[in-house]
This record gives sequence, structure tokens and C-alpha cells, in this order.
Amino acid sequence: MNLTPIPLTGRSVRLEPFTAAVRDEVGAAQDADADGWAIMSSSGEGEHFAAWWDAAFGEHGRGERIGFAVRRLADGRVVGTSSYLHIRPEHGGVEIGATFFHPDARSGPVNPEAKLLMLAHAFGAGAERVEFMVDTRNLRSQAAVAKLGATREGVLRRHKRTWTGFLRDTAVFSILREEWPAVRAGLEHRLRSLSHGERGGSRIGGA
Repeated sequence: MNLTPIPLTGRSVRLEPFTAAVRDEVGAAQDADADGWAIMSSSGEGEHFAAWWDAAFGEHGRGERIGFAVRRLADGRVVGTSSYLHIRPEHGGVEIGATFFHPDARSGPVNPEAKLLMLAHAFGAGAERVEFMVDTRNLRSQAAVAKLGATREGVLRRHKRTWTGFLRDTAVFSILREEWPAVRAGLEHRLRSLSHGERGGSRIGGA
């Protein structure tokens, strides 16, 4: 597996690898939904953003993470972030996580198309397994991952301490290479429905 930090462009969103140029736009997108941040491993909201960005951008620069700013093409606004985490080239494994979307971007095509682009790039780069790790309290995110077509494998008990000090349980989901064609078809169908009959799937790849 050879994942590279390239822009990924669809019909509705463009995923731009982290650079210093998108820092403030990412901060503005994440400065919302305090209750949502409360159950995440780290907070990127408000006064916490500078430390969040320094850590995430540092990991990105060291190749430990590939972080993306998610730009909505309809208005050119950055509306969230998502990342490849725990990249394991020798095993063909990667996690998609550290995902946050501004509340006004949580319905419609933004999230499913961002996931489609990231999944397509990962499997195109040779991934055998893409996984999602979700706090069991986060029912909304679990439902969204299941809706993608990922398989819920189980729960890691007392797996991770969040930034608030809570010791969380983590639900593990995955998509395997042989499952990807069906997952992709389902996501493309969903996006066509969301775009009100617009023909064709997402344009996937670097741009």
C-alpha cells in the first residue's frame, strides 16, 4: 500500500491535504458543536484549535497521518476535516477518522462523497482493509459508518481516554478489499439520489 497526500475531487467536495494555507479555514469549520467535541479524543474547537492543529499538522508532516480539509464546492467553503490514521503500509491497513463536519454540512452529499473519495484512494493505493473506530456513545457516527456499508466487528472496552478524561469504549468497523465494489456501488447510488437524478458518479482521483 502506497498512500499519498494528493487532492481528491468529487462533484460536491474537494479534499485538500493539510497545508499552512488552510489552517484558519479548518479552524473556522471546527469552531462549532461543543457537545460533539466533548466525546472526541481531542478537541479542535475554539481555544483548543491551536494545539489540535499543531498535533495534526505535525503528524501529517511526519507521514504518520494524511489530513484533509474538506471544501464544499458549491460555496468554496471548508466545512470540515478527515484523515487517514494508523497507516500500516506493510499490512495494507489504514483507519479513516478524526472526522468532523460543521453542523450545516452534515446532511446532503458532503460526508458520503468525502468517504467515497477517501475509500477509493485507499483501495486504489493497495489497501486490504480500511477501518473506522467510533466512541460507542456516538450513535450518530456509528449509524453513518454502518450506512456506508462497513461491517461492525465488535467493541474494544476501555480502549481510549478522551480529552475530557473519560475512558471510552470503541466500536470497530471495517471494509475489506473484496467488499469495496459493493460499498462503492451503494455510495455512488446514494450520491446520485442526493443530487436529484444527476447522472454519473463522483470524479475520483488527484486534481
